[in-house]
Amino acid sequence: MAKKPKVRNQQRWVATITFWTFVLSLLMSLGSQAIFFSINSIILALIVLLFIIFIGIIFDMIGIAAAAAEEAPFLAKAAKKTPGAREALYIVRNADRFSNFCNDVVGDIAGVVSGTLGALLVISLVTSGFFRDNTVISIVVTGLISALTVGGKALGKTYAIEKSTEIVLGFAYVLLKIEALLPKKIFFGQALPPRRK
Repeated sequence: MAKKPKVRNQQRWVATITFWTFVLSLLMSLGSQAIFFSINSIILALIVLLFIIFIGIIFDMIGIAAAAAEEAPFLAKAAKKTPGAREALYIVRNADRFSNFCNDVVGDIAGVVSGTLGALLVISLVTSGFFRDNTVISIVVTGLISALTVGGKALGKTYAIEKSTEIVLGFAYVLLKIEALLPKKIFFGQALPPRRK
């Protein structure tokens, strides 16, 4: 008996998201570490670390907003031809996949990368002579990274639920603008119906 289209689509999604998780993880890890090692300032290294934490918080917020948003506001905005409204509606109708990508893929990768950069920052602080005992500073840095990540996501969740429509619309608009610069549509593709004149 042939597999149902829904099951095949789910399997295809799992395979796709697994592949892209691997690729994005490599790119983010290599890129952030390359930047980290290319700078000599502890302050700049700290900024890179904070930026990665910020990326994780933002995407976690977007994923929650996609899951919390309702279709009705976007249907109304799409009828008024608001830029990004059709794309936002598509995001809401596929909230499980967008949330999975934003929260589980980007969010988790950012968490792993920030942990790695935190360890590198500890090594830099010790080798630079700021601290002698790497155990204590390692515990402190790990605690700070965890606190910033969890605290930031907690604030982001509250804001995402309250402003889900605005966040999803803004995210869709940004993706739409990025897609317009690319030779091939990779975010929405042929998933959207043609615009009504």
